[in-house]
This record gives sequence, structure tokens and C-alpha cells, in this order.
Amino acid sequence: MTQYMLAVHHSPDALPPQTPELMQQAFQQVDALNTEMQKQGIWVFGGGLEDPSIATTVSAHEGEVVMTDGPFAETKEQLGGFWILELPDLDAALDWAKRASAACMGPVEVRPFQAE
Repeated sequence: MTQYMLAVHHSPDALPPQTPELMQQAFQQVDALNTEMQKQGIWVFGGGLEDPSIATTVSAHEGEVVMTDGPFAETKEQLGGFWILELPDLDAALDWAKRASAACMGPVEVRPFQAE
């Protein structure tokens, strides 16, 4: 079995404003998906992240540490949340990513962890 990260990306500038009803629908759908993942025994952990604007980037190089407010990557799309799942293969990961994308109503990136 391999662990896969299913990463939810979002671009607050590119999306139309979300209504409270649509946000509540997404939360309910993701909760149901999380429950199903846990029942299937594939859930390792997962969660949603706070807005990138409150991130702090720490860079340590040659004994000097620099801390910068904000995310590391200056890009329109940011990581909004993720799941770590234990799955038999990439096909299974892609199947769960389809379900995750539908539940959270946004794109989901699939990446396997490196072999130990």
C-alpha cells in the first residue's frame, strides 16, 4: 500500500463569490466523504487549512533564519486542504480524487509519497 496526498487547490480571485449555502453544501459533502474514507480504512489524516494570508514562511540558510509573512509561493492558486490516504495503487487514488473534487467543488491534485 502507498500513501497518497489528495490536495485541494483554490484560487479565491478566480472563483465567483461563494454563497453561505454553497459553502455549507461543500462542508456537508466533505464531511460525508471523510466518513466514507474512515469507514473504508484508508484515511490516514486530513484537514482544511486557514487562508494563505496568515501563513509565515521560514527560511534557514547557512545559519541565518528569515521569516516572512505570507505563503512561500506567490501564485494565484494555494493549497486549501488535503487528505492523506493509504491506497493500493494510483487508480484507487484517482478514483478517490474524483469523489473529493466533487465533494469540495474544486480541483484535487494526487501525489504519492516517496518510497521509504
